[in-house]
Amino acid sequence: MAQKRDYYEVLGVSKDASEAELKKAYRQVAKKYHPDLNPDNKEAEAKFKEANEAYEVLSDSQKRKQYDQFGHAAFENGGAGAGYGAYSDFGGFSDIFDNIFGGGFGGFGGGSRRNGPQKGRDLQKSVTITFMEAAFGVKKEISILKNEKCEECGGSGAAKGTSPETCPVCHGSGKVTQTQRTPFGAFQTSAACSHCGGTGQVIKEPCKKCGGSGQVRKTKTLEINIPKGIDDGQTLTVRGEGEPGKRGGPNGDLYLEIRVQRDKIFQRDGYDVYVELPITFAEAALGAKLVVPTLDGKIELTVPEGTQPDAKFVLKGKGVPYLRGTGRGNQYVIVKLEVPKKLSQKQKDLLKEFDGTCEGSTHSKKKSFMETLKDMFS
Repeated sequence: MAQKRDYYEVLGVSKDASEAELKKAYRQVAKKYHPDLNPDNKEAEAKFKEANEAYEVLSDSQKRKQYDQFGHAAFENGGAGAGYGAYSDFGGFSDIFDNIFGGGFGGFGGGSRRNGPQKGRDLQKSVTITFMEAAFGVKKEISILKNEKCEECGGSGAAKGTSPETCPVCHGSGKVTQTQRTPFGAFQTSAACSHCGGTGQVIKEPCKKCGGSGQVRKTKTLEINIPKGIDDGQTLTVRGEGEPGKRGGPNGDLYLEIRVQRDKIFQRDGYDVYVELPITFAEAALGAKLVVPTLDGKIELTVPEGTQPDAKFVLKGKGVPYLRGTGRGNQYVIVKLEVPKKLSQKQKDLLKEFDGTCEGSTHSKKKSFMETLKDMFS
């Protein structure tokens, strides 16, 4: 069996901590590891129970005195520790909060949550759009399969003309309280009412359309405005289009993950756009006026003579519109020199003749490189 941690260490307080300090520390630890905030987390559940056990001892002056004197041994073999099993069920946790914090502890108590308003479940869906749609925005129709409020019963779950009734066992509280007596006093534990499932209400005559759930499964079509400038991987939140809440709670939200298709010409970096422009040797050497695609259509770009490979030209304000606010990014045109692979004999002869007329001033980089080599090996 694992050795128990020191109770003061569990709560993160010193051994001379006051009652107020204990309560504050316990509230922070309990809130951090509460099961409602950490569903299906066994480690958090264990720490929550550990904090309950520590506070249950240290908040009682008599038990604290025993603990300070004998440590954990004071509660072994039928001592105060025997009562901890009463808190192993999550239903008992809400009772602890009720006693310490005046009921509910920010809405985390099990009983108060079950029969109070609950927000509906959030939904997620991915939407694929084109590069241009992402740049300039688009309206999209999407279909989602989700629960909707039953029109027949208005979401109450009760047959038309009837309504849910207050549970006769828990009287609408959603929980039942039991008292257990131990050598160290009486302990109260709370658990969800089994008669009403913790809701505080019973439906004697369930709605035939929804079977008493108050919800039906439907496919709903929505028209979504996707804003200009959105990028791949970003998420849009559509408020209230998740599943319906319970007992008057608000609907959940719909989260749309945007997927942007790759474009054959444009590449995006933030709000800037990059285009690679293939040019011939003659166009780079002599200069040319070339047609360049932009997001707004074609334009004519003047490439000066002597343009080098990978030269970059900037088209101000021709990029993607900003997602929030006005203005746009830039477009960058990067020159890619295309060297011919298959030449006729005539073309080869002409190139050789041209190369023979070139002097050092024509190919200054090559001349400098050759001179460096000469100096290196001479």
